[in-house]
Amino acid sequence: MYLALDYYVTESSGHNSEYNSWFRKRPDLIEKYCTHGTGWNPGKYAYVLDAYLEREDNWEKDINEWLNKDDIDISRGHEYAANIFNAIFGDNTMYEFNGNVRNFGKVENLPATCCVEIPVVANKSGLRPVSVGKLPAQLALINNLSAGIEEMCVEACIEGDKRKVYHAICMDPLTSAVCSLAEIKEMVDEMFAKFKDYLPQFK
Repeated sequence: MYLALDYYVTESSGHNSEYNSWFRKRPDLIEKYCTHGTGWNPGKYAYVLDAYLEREDNWEKDINEWLNKDDIDISRGHEYAANIFNAIFGDNTMYEFNGNVRNFGKVENLPATCCVEIPVVANKSGLRPVSVGKLPAQLALINNLSAGIEEMCVEACIEGDKRKVYHAICMDPLTSAVCSLAEIKEMVDEMFAKFKDYLPQFK
């Protein structure tokens, strides 16, 4: 993607291949681009689900063993939370990180209400997202498609509109790369039937 789009646009993992139409549509492309050396989510179907199921029977035991240790390492890890809390409530050390916030014009050529990951400054006054201007046109296209699909899904859930869910999934790059419109409709209907007890807002 860097060579094709002229910008380093994503994390270096197979996870990215879930959000575009270029890599997961054929077994040979999955083997070439997703399977080897991509770190998290290497292009295997239900990779995360399988990882969760591996821990299904022992997660509680593992947690209890960790809690019962005599010596627990409480040094700060690589996650952001402790540094953010310290900047806002602690010693007033400013902390800069990349955070997920509502856009509201910080990225000019993305939808105003979508979620964007941009530089954020944390200090005593709270969290201050930093405006980054416009994305290059080719990157804005990729992001606008995903943002539009996500916003349509949110609207569909709020409104209880099954048809809007179907329309959103029709536009998903990975789904549309491998499925016809009729196949997508069948898949969406199957998902609604399977999870109807958890989706009471959809009639």
